[in-house]
Amino acid sequence: MKRIGMLTSGGDCQALNATMRGIAKGLYTIYGKDNVEIIGFEDGYRGMIYDDYRIMKPSDFSGILTVGGTMLGTSRTPFKYLDQPDENGLDKVASMVHTYRKLKLDALCVLGGNGSLKTANRLSEEGLNVIGLPKTIDNDTWGTDMTFGFHSAMEIATKAIDDIHTTAASHGRVFIVEVMGHKVGWLTLYSGIAGGADIILIPEIPYDMEKVISAIEERNRAGKRFSIIVVAEGAISKEDAALSKKELKKKQEKEKKGMVYPSVAYKLAAKIGERLGAEVRVTVPGHTQRGGAPCPYDRVLSTRLGAEAARLIEKGKFGVLVSVKNYEISNIPLSEVAGKLKYVNPKADIIREAKLVGISFGD
Repeated sequence: MKRIGMLTSGGDCQALNATMRGIAKGLYTIYGKDNVEIIGFEDGYRGMIYDDYRIMKPSDFSGILTVGGTMLGTSRTPFKYLDQPDENGLDKVASMVHTYRKLKLDALCVLGGNGSLKTANRLSEEGLNVIGLPKTIDNDTWGTDMTFGFHSAMEIATKAIDDIHTTAASHGRVFIVEVMGHKVGWLTLYSGIAGGADIILIPEIPYDMEKVISAIEERNRAGKRFSIIVVAEGAISKEDAALSKKELKKKQEKEKKGMVYPSVAYKLAAKIGERLGAEVRVTVPGHTQRGGAPCPYDRVLSTRLGAEAARLIEKGKFGVLVSVKNYEISNIPLSEVAGKLKYVNPKADIIREAKLVGISFGD
């Protein structure tokens, strides 16, 4: 009897259920349904820490390919606090190792993003058989070309930008659409290009406000009635980028406390309105980007990643992240992934190509 643990950790996204389905169906095909027991941990690592789990049946994995969210629930267990005992003095890492051993698991599948995979690597270093699967709408996981959830979120963000076009054109306004992405700009970049944005601002390319204003003025001179700016949550000006981390944090906390600007989109709107005397509107799709059914691409990707995780379990290969490389499913050691982010390269071909079609990045 193969006993496999499974959990979903960190922010939710589309295709978590689809990926778990891929793992389960792969295992059932390899070993037979009567020879596999899958233990699902509730609410991510919290379930392992506090011994909160359920034995899952084959029927649990039917009819969930198109269902968003996660049937196991999720939570954030920050890696930086992992070695700090909880309020009752419980050692979190030791507790997870104990739960794994008590349940006599043969492997643990972790569906998560960067922070979750750091913890997965830590558990691997503790001697557990761990396999990671790359989950995040940000597509910022190191070692894989693509993460599941990204394409689905991109479609939602793009739809928001598409829908803004008609009202922006009708009223002759500047519209700012704020897309998720605190540290990296993949989602903003792709949805911005797909949605026909005029200006795209991402964390990796600090923007010059004068260049942003200039791009809008250039459109005005060309007789264009509106401009659409797509901005990542973590987009930053050149002035702020020049500050130390401590100085920037202090400034951001001051702005947040005084409710000067709820987010970067509102900060941009205020400055553009003041400089150009234009009507500026802000749209924030927010958590809708994480919700709903996974798109067809993510359903296929998740199925492939899950099936490969099952194959790796059969082969006894652990301590790895199932990944995508050059359109093929591969794997990479968790130790090489942990603690790294996959940033947008400001000199990448896609940036050059976007600029060639007239998109400004404020630089």
